[in-house]
Amino acid sequence: MTPAESTVDDAVVSGPSPVDERLGWRLTLPMAAQHVVVMIAGPIATVFLIGGTLHLPEATVRALLCATLLACGVGTILQSVGLPGWAGLGARLPFVMLPGGAAVVLFLQIATASGPATATGAVLLTAALGLVLAPFAGRIVRFVPPVVIATMIVVIGVNLVKVAAGLIAGDAGKPGTAAIGLAAATIGATVLLQRVLPAGWRRGSVLLGMAVGTALAAATGHLTLRHAAGLLQLPEPFPFGTPRFDLLAAVPLLIFGIVSMAEATGQTVLNAQVVGAQIDTGRTVGRVIRTDAITSLLAGLFGGQTMITSGENIGIVRATGVRSRYVTAAAGLLLVAMAFFAPMGTLIASLPGPVIGGTAAYVFAMIVVTGLRMLGSLDLADDRIFVAAVAGLTAGLLPILGPGLYQGFPQALRLVLSSGVTMCAVVGIIAAATRPRRR
Repeated sequence: MTPAESTVDDAVVSGPSPVDERLGWRLTLPMAAQHVVVMIAGPIATVFLIGGTLHLPEATVRALLCATLLACGVGTILQSVGLPGWAGLGARLPFVMLPGGAAVVLFLQIATASGPATATGAVLLTAALGLVLAPFAGRIVRFVPPVVIATMIVVIGVNLVKVAAGLIAGDAGKPGTAAIGLAAATIGATVLLQRVLPAGWRRGSVLLGMAVGTALAAATGHLTLRHAAGLLQLPEPFPFGTPRFDLLAAVPLLIFGIVSMAEATGQTVLNAQVVGAQIDTGRTVGRVIRTDAITSLLAGLFGGQTMITSGENIGIVRATGVRSRYVTAAAGLLLVAMAFFAPMGTLIASLPGPVIGGTAAYVFAMIVVTGLRMLGSLDLADDRIFVAAVAGLTAGLLPILGPGLYQGFPQALRLVLSSGVTMCAVVGIIAAATRPRRR
């Protein structure tokens, strides 16, 4: 390794950059709160979903909530701050960590079929696989063409907007006029605040827009405050008993662990693009995936799920213009505090789904625009680039817009085909590598 390569490895983000800016606590804390509020619904909903599906006692649900928020916080701090040298952890970019949505579904499938102890074993096996593959994943992404990365970012954004729509629709999937109205009011307030507030205040427009939506929900009787039992909650090591390592049962989650590396690649490049950071893509992706695996290992020890680096906060960065990784590190500290302070998590869980969904839809749509802007910077007059973009978007958007499209396929194959980001990457790379036939 050359000295230059060593420097890049130890300082993934090189040179003066807004990503390294220290803003002071008066600005950092409200900016960090925005990141937490936008992403917190996912971890909390995940825990409630698992608790309800597996019919867990309240004490176990609280322990799982603590473990999940703790893993989110620790992972967010690691990705934002990083660890130098041999550890090779963290992108040193403004990232947050979440339980993987598809991974939660697979966890429940394994838990229902083979028991929650087997599901925990699958989480730990997937984390171990991530640690093994991280160095190779970082090298492979060097060969991913820019057109594929741009199309992956578009697909990521569309998928996240769909998730936001689910928050607006609620569990029944059929939102009433009140839910649509709250979401629209939240988005409208955010847009208006970004237009009329002074430049310094615009950074808080997302949080203020959400506050307007929540106030409207309270005024119209659509805000229900939940009550916490006690002040403190603690994680419980192996709440489902000693993990059972069944390789065959773990196959679906192991496949997810592999295909999610494609999403990690897109998220990393997207984040660097938004904050204007110069990165060594291969090394940085390897560090991201390694941190995902370490955080999943921590979560699994306390009954939690497979953790992934999320793009949910990237829209916040784009909307506010605050690019500092120390803001998301502060968000990680808030998540750790919330993990042990029961009333804070309960209060956040009380925020109406349409308000959170409206905010999320707005900031996630910015990710789509970022990907489209990257596509616009490419030479789409080149047939190979144009066809790669079209093919990648076709393969990536079909499973998102038609979620039941591959239901008739075997489970392992269905898992790959149903991952829009993975299909976008695979088909896009093949199309980009295929040279047009000379006439």
